Amino acid sequence: MSFTTEAKGTKRVVREKGSTTLEIGAGNKSEMSQRTFITLVRSIVQTAKLERVEKISLGAATLAFPQLKQLTDQELGSLVAQNLVMANYEFRTYKTPSKKDLPLVRSVQISGASKAFQAGIKKGVVIGQEVNACRELANTPGGDMTPQTLAKAAKLAVKGLPVSVRTLGVPEMQKLGMGAILGVGKGSQTPPTFTIMEYKGATGAPIVLAGKGITFDSGGINLKSGDGHEMHMDMSGAAAVIHAVALAARLKSKKHVIGLIPAAENMPGNGALRPHDILKSLSGKTIEVVNTDAEGRLVLADALTYAKRFKPSAVIDVATLTGSAMSALGLYASALLTRDEKLATELLKLSETSGDYLWQLPMWDEYEESVKSNVADVANCVPMPAGRYAGSINGGMFLWQFAQELNCPWAHLDIAPRMTSAPGDELAKGAAGEPVRLLYAFIEGWKP
Repeated sequence: MSFTTEAKGTKRVVREKGSTTLEIGAGNKSEMSQRTFITLVRSIVQTAKLERVEKISLGAATLAFPQLKQLTDQELGSLVAQNLVMANYEFRTYKTPSKKDLPLVRSVQISGASKAFQAGIKKGVVIGQEVNACRELANTPGGDMTPQTLAKAAKLAVKGLPVSVRTLGVPEMQKLGMGAILGVGKGSQTPPTFTIMEYKGATGAPIVLAGKGITFDSGGINLKSGDGHEMHMDMSGAAAVIHAVALAARLKSKKHVIGLIPAAENMPGNGALRPHDILKSLSGKTIEVVNTDAEGRLVLADALTYAKRFKPSAVIDVATLTGSAMSALGLYASALLTRDEKLATELLKLSETSGDYLWQLPMWDEYEESVKSNVADVANCVPMPAGRYAGSINGGMFLWQFAQELNCPWAHLDIAPRMTSAPGDELAKGAAGEPVRLLYAFIEGWKP
């Protein structure tokens, strides 16, 4: 395998004497960046699969672009391995094997690698595998992914690792007063759950991650239209948190990390939430449910209040929260909302180095008007027609009503734009596995 200076995306296959040489265009090398390098590495695997090449050999020197000199050998090795592994994943669990299937790459041999580069490869393989495990979980159809299944998946993800996992059922949540989560799950035959994962790689105040676990989102009584596809992936935030905690444990991070997974199925069955019902959250705040399809922020509200008991050093919630984030940002970055500029700066920096890209949206006081209610302490969204504007910001502002009681930095990541892979990602269709890499990088680098 080799790179040429031809336009990016140019691919040539040379077959001779029983061997196959893949030549992939890298474009003008002076224009290379870490972003373009990531997709270039992935294209190696994608090209190999298309040509049914199952073993790849390349030299480490081929990957050492001068424009990446800010990376150490170990960082470069990790980046390469992560993206080779991610590019080799496809969701085939439900497909009958066929001779027409493109073979996956079985091995990649990198010659001339330094010891630091080799160490990076080992770490990168683990990161890539955990991202793919997140994708596998998020891709699972809603009929096979209930709140109970998601709770079991959390336990399975950390089997054999020093991570404690416990799951609260309906009676425990009723006793605590988790009215927001319980309200969302009222219309489903499968009851909600709340799972707590804890990895204690160090003492002291933990980093708390909370992931939206809506295992299927029909919209509830405010039923989604026929184009509401892929709503089995509305637990992608939960999947990312589960596997970020697992990754921290697998790589023996010297950090204290807690993952919270509020899980429910949002269905329009008997007993389902009605528009303008009022819920009492764990915080004691009452919530007017203006629209039952704004349910993810409800389960996260109780999770954020629950996080307070751990006296955390930082809290990050992750959710496929709004289509508005996609309208604002397209398909190539998740939305970041926070009022803590130190935390914002750290997350934005890490988003560039990890490959899980973010763009910050404002959380000015003016937007707080959007979550006011005439009949309750807070409203879960803005009614139409005004509700079509700044939906992602309004969702973040709703969560802020609960996060401001944490007494620590908090950020909300609306990952709806990155729920699935986008054109040019050089990844298989389906779940993208974001932001597992970003969350792990944050865990490693956060200094309160």
